[in-house]
Formats: sequence, structure tokens, C-alpha cells
Amino acid sequence: MPPETLFSVILVNCLHCVLQLMCLADLEFDYINPYDSASRINKVIYPEFGLQAALCLLFLLSGNWWMILLSAPYLYYNVRLYQRRRHLIDVTEIFNQLNQEKKIRLFKLVNLVILLFLSLFWMIYSIIEDDE
Repeated sequence: MPPETLFSVILVNCLHCVLQLMCLADLEFDYINPYDSASRINKVIYPEFGLQAALCLLFLLSGNWWMILLSAPYLYYNVRLYQRRRHLIDVTEIFNQLNQEKKIRLFKLVNLVILLFLSLFWMIYSIIEDDE
């Protein structure tokens, strides 16, 4: 599996998390109404879950055991959210859950940034190794 593919999947997933954090911050500072914020966040939930599942599958198929160990808890958390039907943001409860939702998104973003840097290192290492 080319490392560029993994890098781009992680990067797109990072952008989804940043978009969700921006919507929550806009809601906190009252730049956007709760309905628009919830609908924007809910639009990217399923692609985020799908990309994370595809990323774990790509790590598994390419034999990156350390990377899958780092990304599996995030996938497990997403699966548990989906099973409990808590994966979508509720418009009526968004203000009550704002701090919790921001912390969850920040945790996801930190996890993805760590994966991004590790995959970048792996990509550079594989390019240098191919040149030798």
C-alpha cells in the first residue's frame, strides 16, 4: 500500500475534525445557530467514520501493526457511538453538550495528528529506502 494513500486519508479525516471544531466554536461564540451547526457536523460524521474504518483496513492490509494499534481505539470509539445511537449531534441538546463535544473532537484531532506525523515519517522513510 503506498504511504501517500494513507497520508491523504488521514489528512482528510483531520480536516473533518477541524471542520467540526470550527462549527462548535462558531456555535459557542454565537456566530451560527444550533440547527446549522448540528446539520454541518452531522453531514461529515458518516464520512469520518467510513474514512476511519478504511484507514484501519488499509493499515491492516499493509501490515502496519503499530499504526493499527494507534488507530484501533478511535475506530472502536466510533463503533460504540454508532451502536449506542449517540453519533449524531442533537439540535436541542447541543448547548448542554458543547464542552464535551469539543473535548471529544480535540481528542480525535490529536490522535489523527499523531497518525499523520507517523505516516509522514513512514512515507519519507520509504522514499529514502527506495532510493538506496
